[in-house]
Amino acid sequence: MAELTRSYEKYFRQNRLPHLWCPGCGNGIAMKAIVQAIEKQGWTQDNTVIVSGIGCSSRASGYMDFDTLHTAHGRAIPFATGIKLARPELNVVVITGDGDCCAIGGNHFIHGCRRNVDLTVVLFNNAIYGMTGGQASPMTPLGGKATTTPYGSVDRPFDPCHLAKAAGATFVARSTAFHVQHMTDMIAQGMASRGFSFIETQVQCPTSYGRRNKMPSPAEMLKWLQQHAVLKPAWDRLDREKKKAYILDHKFPIGVLHQAKRPELDYDAAYDQVIERAQGVKA
Repeated sequence: MAELTRSYEKYFRQNRLPHLWCPGCGNGIAMKAIVQAIEKQGWTQDNTVIVSGIGCSSRASGYMDFDTLHTAHGRAIPFATGIKLARPELNVVVITGDGDCCAIGGNHFIHGCRRNVDLTVVLFNNAIYGMTGGQASPMTPLGGKATTTPYGSVDRPFDPCHLAKAAGATFVARSTAFHVQHMTDMIAQGMASRGFSFIETQVQCPTSYGRRNKMPSPAEMLKWLQQHAVLKPAWDRLDREKKKAYILDHKFPIGVLHQAKRPELDYDAAYDQVIERAQGVKA
């Protein structure tokens, strides 16, 4: 085996590499950001669990040298919740995709936020079902072409960050595959935050999305992310009309979008109290 030269490489299963993602896919960038955030937080392979569902993004767990769980489609968050409640001392990271999280897994996503379970959920958003045939996902933009929307999607896409905030998540952030260090920082901040942390990472899919939408080059897609992402402080300085114009132009804010402390809704602690009360009941 080749000698490992970078500290984060120890977090990968070298015998599973190279990965099977398409050339130019952004998933590898997001996966690397996760392990660098783990290293930044001082977490170890012994106290960290990676959980994923089904889809291109969810293949990441197979490449990561932790205790990992590759679950059923859309079910990563409830599996992760079970791990966290059974072993609250563990750090639990969920890797999911736009379809896995917000289509078949949408209800689990909402209730994970509502319960404020202490999880770090990283959404790899490539705006399409990449692995299963290139169908439109809940995050395919209006007019976006896919195998199921060959003439352009007419469905209004979800904003998963707005959804997470409204449902009760205590940390919500967004970044892109172009902003590599920024993405790592957002994930690390989410890991450091107590409660349900949600980080949307916008990643490029040149094969299933790009070639159908006149952006077949990964470099083109990364440039698009660079040109359309606006740092949160700059976004906040925009007036109402300017924000409307930016949104119509598909521009979006990146950074920490929401952060709140909700000690009264600490689900892990509340669950422990239920166990203590149950154990105190005489048979």
